[in-house]
Amino acid sequence: MNSRTTRSYPARLERLQERFEHWRQMHPPRSRIADSLWNAAVKAAGIYGLYRTARALRVNYYALQKRVEGASSIPVVPRKENPAATFIELPPLVTADSGDSASGTCECTLEWEDAGSMKMRLHFPGIAVTDLVTLCRSLRS
Repeated sequence: MNSRTTRSYPARLERLQERFEHWRQMHPPRSRIADSLWNAAVKAAGIYGLYRTARALRVNYYALQKRVEGASSIPVVPRKENPAATFIELPPLVTADSGDSASGTCECTLEWEDAGSMKMRLHFPGIAVTDLVTLCRSLRS
């Protein structure tokens, strides 16, 4: 029984993975990988990161790293696919010692937009701040 899990990669990386696999089928083992494929791998590493790209394409991490460092226009530090939120405002926590009788709940609307312009909006008319923080952490991961 095979216990390997299938990895899912972004569509561009999967297409490049297919190009590498096709090239491998057409060439004998241990052949030098074509420069055009290496250039595409370097560009992918700039978008998806070294480790993820090397793993998806089944190439040596350090060989890819050397090529990325040698390419002047590609940043060595990988960019994130989805940029993180720049600002999140949360109301202050109400503690029992503060003498305030407020319940520690708030009205909140969370909005996400991905790179493909898909949007999601969640509205909570009354949610405890601690529950909101837990929810945000779980959605982020």
